[in-house]
Amino acid sequence: MSEKEQSRSAHTIPSKESIGEVMIADDVAAIIAGFAATETEGVASMAGNITNELVGKLGMKNLSKGVKVEMTDRVVSADISLNIEYGYSIPKVCAMVQEKVKSAIENMTGLTVSEVNVKVAGVNVENTQ
Repeated sequence: MSEKEQSRSAHTIPSKESIGEVMIADDVAAIIAGFAATETEGVASMAGNITNELVGKLGMKNLSKGVKVEMTDRVVSADISLNIEYGYSIPKVCAMVQEKVKSAIENMTGLTVSEVNVKVAGVNVENTQ
């Protein structure tokens, strides 16, 4: 893998005490973000593109579905698309998602999260009757 490809898909974490190099792939941050978002009360599911929807129906879990992460230097920016459960306050759920995602990525990777953008793609009304 060329140096340019590595810098696009992974971030090296410098450490004075390490005996080697630690690299975190963009997908790792995306999985952390997706998992943190789905653990938030009021989130029905992550929203993804049609490919992710088909993969999900085949039984394969894609924990980064609905998450786009960009890492530059030691800063992470996350865009999350999700579906909200009917009856929950959208602004409150989105604020909780932002906090949980930020906290999870920062605690697990040591990187700084600059922004967590949440897009509500739908409302789950299946269990409202």
